[in-house]
Formats: sequence, C-alpha cells, structure tokens
Amino acid sequence: MNAEQRRILFDVVVWIGSLVLAGGLLTTDALAGKSRPVADNAVWRAECGSCHVAYPPSLLSAAQWRAQMASLARHYGADASVDAAAAAEIGAFLERNAGRDRGGVTTRAEPQRITTTPWFVKEHREVGAADWKSVAVKSAANCGACHAGADRGNFNEHSVRIPR
Repeated sequence: MNAEQRRILFDVVVWIGSLVLAGGLLTTDALAGKSRPVADNAVWRAECGSCHVAYPPSLLSAAQWRAQMASLARHYGADASVDAAAAAEIGAFLERNAGRDRGGVTTRAEPQRITTTPWFVKEHREVGAADWKSVAVKSAANCGACHAGADRGNFNEHSVRIPR
C-alpha cells in the first residue's frame, strides 16, 4: 500500500468514525428526552409519595437509604413512621434499587437531605436563590415544580421549566 492509498484509507476511517460518533450523539440526545424507567413499589409510592415526590431509589446509596429509614420518627421535623411490615418492604426496595455512593454523608445525627448531596448541588448550581424561594417552587425538595416528570423519574435537564 503506497502513501496515497494509506491517506485515502485514513480519510475513509476518519469519515466513518465521525459519522458513527455523530449518529451516537444524536441517538443519545434523542433518548435523553425520554424518561428512564424507575423501579416501582406500591407501598413506597403510597407512603413516601404522600408527602413529597417518591424520590427514585437511585438518588441515594443503600447506606443512605438505611439511615433515612432508621430516622422516620424524626424525618426532618415530622414523624413519618410506618408499620414494621411497610418499613421492611420499603427498606428492602430502596436498598435493592439504590444508587452508588456519590459521596453523601451517612454518619450525621440526621441523614443527609437529597438536596444537600454534592451531586444535587452541582446539578442545580445554576438555579438562583430567588427561584428556590418562589411561591411556585418553595424549596429544593419540590422536584415536581420544575421537573414535570419527577414522579416518573424523569429529571431531564432539557425539560426543566422553572416557574416564574
């Protein structure tokens, strides 16, 4: 193979590689708008979703969920206790579907709030203080105010609408 043939082969490989990469990016971008399936459990959805969005289990690690479940009697100023059977079912569900440890603190007197974990803060760094305090949002824990699909686990940044 001479130098010109090698150059043509190189150009063809680069063009094909570019097309494959572009196709992959377009596909990824198209899929990003779709909701990722969230593990579901009727007891978890009914109990946890009765006061706030039933946070997808993947948002915390198994250790963080254990800490949350152990502190339900004093759940951020409220008694969120559930009967033993429900606690066992919810706890097992959360641990089975938990996310990886993203550097959350699990040794505090009160479990770390999802809204104060490093990854949550990073993902929401562009949201202004006034937006969090607006009448429509009220707090960072009100996921559904900006993420219309939060109850289905869809937190896609392309579908965020911050109420004004």
